[in-house]
Amino acid sequence: MAILDKHKILETNASLLLIFSFLVVTIGGIVQIAPLFWLENTIEKVEGMRPYTPLELAGREIYIREGCYTCHSQMIRPMRDEVERYGHYSLAAESMYDHPFQWGSKRTGPDLARVGGRYSDEWHVDHMRSPQSVVPESIMPKYGFLEETRIDGKYIQDVMTSHSMVGVPYSEEMLAQAQADFRAQADPDSDYDGLLERYGDKVNVRNFDGQPGISEADAIIAYLQMLGTLVDFSTFTPDASR
Repeated sequence: MAILDKHKILETNASLLLIFSFLVVTIGGIVQIAPLFWLENTIEKVEGMRPYTPLELAGREIYIREGCYTCHSQMIRPMRDEVERYGHYSLAAESMYDHPFQWGSKRTGPDLARVGGRYSDEWHVDHMRSPQSVVPESIMPKYGFLEETRIDGKYIQDVMTSHSMVGVPYSEEMLAQAQADFRAQADPDSDYDGLLERYGDKVNVRNFDGQPGISEADAIIAYLQMLGTLVDFSTFTPDASR
């Protein structure tokens, strides 16, 4: 009771309550922030992570433009029900090249952090045309117009340059070959060896929507099909020091 009586002094004195609240918040802030000054990098380096290819980056821009993030998150929390449904919990490194990140604040539809490779390209095409044809209870609107909208990657080098200015490690060669790599990824008959040399063997190279030319559907499906596929979680071991 003696402790409660002393606490009553704070409750009845606005100035003392303000001072002690400020001290508590200050101490808590220092405890959380100060260690960051002794870390070289707050994001654990994870093998396999790479910047988006030009086509994937274009698809991500379309994903953001259409507001997909308002219904789909890209962050699996380290809770059993999350992990059992969606896969390994999300790593900070998986969002290190996202500007802005796509964690999301709510889920009207499922989380997409591990959607890459889970469905075929044809499934994605059908899902974009008519979501209810593959998921009857879906309230997602139709995005069939993405197939009909052709893109040529005219400005993709500029987009990549802007991302490199905020820390995405695009090399001079990646920037110079941006349009060529953009076209090569959507054409399995092209000379895409340079694309694989620059971005790695895990890059998906194919005609994603099955139609001639490169459409917005090609770009967004290329983006979706790589989500969650870069890190090999069968061998991944988290850094205990973090």
